[in-house]
Amino acid sequence: MFGVVFPNRSFPMDISTFSQIDTFHWILDMNTFVGEAYDQVREVCIFLLNNFTLPPDKALAVYIQSPGSQFMFVGAVTLARPSAVLSLPWPEPGGQLQLMAPESAPPTAKIGVSVVDLATLSSLDVVAEKRIERLAMKVGENLFNFMQSFCGVDGNKLVVPMDILDRWFKKFQERAKRDPEYLKGFAL
Repeated sequence: MFGVVFPNRSFPMDISTFSQIDTFHWILDMNTFVGEAYDQVREVCIFLLNNFTLPPDKALAVYIQSPGSQFMFVGAVTLARPSAVLSLPWPEPGGQLQLMAPESAPPTAKIGVSVVDLATLSSLDVVAEKRIERLAMKVGENLFNFMQSFCGVDGNKLVVPMDILDRWFKKFQERAKRDPEYLKGFAL
């Protein structure tokens, strides 16, 4: 049906690695895969296998869940897009940890896959839109903080050097080239 690869972390894994919840839902317990370092796994590649025929009005939706948090949609594959590399912006662990009975197993991070109607994907993409908005806000905040260190005041006007945007952008690009994880920090 489908397979996954965690870039630079795993060989391809097929559906048998996942626990099947019902006909249309599968879960991969990240504790069995990487243990408590689940948040270091930043990408997953999901793909449809050649012998699987997904109905044209369906999609395989991918969700992530940190311990104690709700599942969060991260992307999908369809017949028109049979594979995708998806970012895994793990949510902060939730507050349900305190509500668990002492003898129950501690919650773990999970990746969920489910068959959904293609029409519902647009409503699920609200999460993706919020991620893009958060990214834009973080980049804007970075620019503002950089500019603030070079600002002067002339009466009631804020004065900045003419080349401030060029200097910020050059510094931003250089940092991104030096540290590949730098930009990923903006996407969380």
